[in-house]
Amino acid sequence: MTAVRRTAPVLVAALLLLVCAGRAGAAGYRYWSFWERTGGHWTYATQGPASVRPDDGTVQGFRFTVGADAADAGRPRGTADFGTICADTPAKAGSKRVGLVLDFGTPADAPSGEAPPERRAVCARVPSDASSADALAAVAGPLRYDTNALLCAIAGYPHKGCGEQVSTDRESTAAPESGSPESDSGPSLGLPIGVGVVALLAGAAIWQSRRRRNASG
Repeated sequence: MTAVRRTAPVLVAALLLLVCAGRAGAAGYRYWSFWERTGGHWTYATQGPASVRPDDGTVQGFRFTVGADAADAGRPRGTADFGTICADTPAKAGSKRVGLVLDFGTPADAPSGEAPPERRAVCARVPSDASSADALAAVAGPLRYDTNALLCAIAGYPHKGCGEQVSTDRESTAAPESGSPESDSGPSLGLPIGVGVVALLAGAAIWQSRRRRNASG
């Protein structure tokens, strides 16, 4: 409870900053967005990966993107079928399998001097009570967090930067992209990007707090 109370002022400040910036409409953010596969379509997650406890057979996605809101965020591309992703990972008692689609974005989304790795789909076998953050850590390390526990890098990408504000005076990444099998338009409501980013931050903070408690115990 103490860790959560200490984190609250940071979350409020971050939310206010992001919402105000969104109202100005002059800039977006470069960040890892978190998605859930629902009914054959990607849905922008409203909870952070540390707060979600996926069931066996779940497919989730992470996309490195630049956007001003959820409707502007690029969806994960590539294979998103659990049967395909986890075909070589049989079920095992006491564990669950989570299919993860990792999309490192486009060159236009990349920080200066960096090139996005090839997107990939991996199957994480984790304990039955594991969170999405646990599943990600099991198959896509190294992960990088900032001092406020915001997820900054997956599999070491990008090498630097974390949720920085950038210009959005370019073509939206939400439109269907070349080579993408997805044709859905993503969320119908433009949820403020602050909600998604703060959810990621809050969930990661709680997750790291629990890991520190378990390590000290």
